[in-house]
Amino acid sequence: MRVDILTLFPDMFATLHQSLLGKALDRDLWSLNVVNFRDYTHDKHQHVDDTPYGGGAGMLLKPGPIYEAMDALPKLPQRRVILLDPAGRQFNQQVADEWSQSDQLVFICGHYEGYDERIRALVTEEASLGDFVITGGELAAMTMIDATVRLLPGVLGNEDSPITDSFATGLLEYPQYTRPPEYRGMAVPEVLMNGDHGKIGRWRYKEALRRTLERRPDLLKTYPMDDLGRELLREIRDEDSQQHSEK
Repeated sequence: MRVDILTLFPDMFATLHQSLLGKALDRDLWSLNVVNFRDYTHDKHQHVDDTPYGGGAGMLLKPGPIYEAMDALPKLPQRRVILLDPAGRQFNQQVADEWSQSDQLVFICGHYEGYDERIRALVTEEASLGDFVITGGELAAMTMIDATVRLLPGVLGNEDSPITDSFATGLLEYPQYTRPPEYRGMAVPEVLMNGDHGKIGRWRYKEALRRTLERRPDLLKTYPMDDLGRELLREIRDEDSQQHSEK
C-alpha cells in the first residue's frame, strides 16, 4: 500500500517511522510520501489560505496548491482520496478494514477555518476521528493510518492479532495475562493455565461479552449473537444479579 499525505506540517509525521509501522516501512510492506502543499504556491509569501468570499471568520485553504500537489501524485488502480473533515464519516475499525484493501490512500489535512469547497471535488470520501474539533487533520490522519496499516499482511508479528482485536469481532477484547501467575495478590484465572483450549475459548468469549456489556453495551445491539453467546450472556446477568443481592 502507498500512503500519500498532503499537509502544511510534514515533520509531524515522523512518528510513522517508529515502532511497528517504521519496521514495516523498512521492509517495504507499505510506503509513505509526505507532501508539503505549500511547495505548490506561486507567490512570494507562499500563501495557502485566503479570506472567504461573502465575509466570515477565519481563513480558508485555497484550491490551487492542493490541486497541483494532487496532480504531481501517481494514481494507483484502487486509490482513495480522503479529506479530513468534521463532517466526514466517523472512522472506526470497519473503515480501517475497508481502507486496508486499497492500493493507495491519499490524506488531505486541513488547517485554519476550513477548505475552499472546490477542493472536495478531488476526494472520494471525507473522514472524521470523532465529534470534536482539533487544530488540523494531521493527528487524525496519523491515527487512521496506524489503524489501517497495522492490518496489512506481515505488519504485525502475529497474524492472528488483528482478528482478536477489540472491535474486529464486534466485541471488546477479553482480558489477557502473562507471567507471573500471581502479582500483589492478583492471580491469573486458573482456566488460562490448565491447557484446555476448549475451556479457554469459552472463557474468553464470555469475558469479551462481559466487558462489552459493562463498557459498550451499544455494540451488542448489532453483534450477530449465536446460541453460545446468548447462553453466556444469561450466565453473566445471573452472576451480576447474585452479586448485587449479596451486597
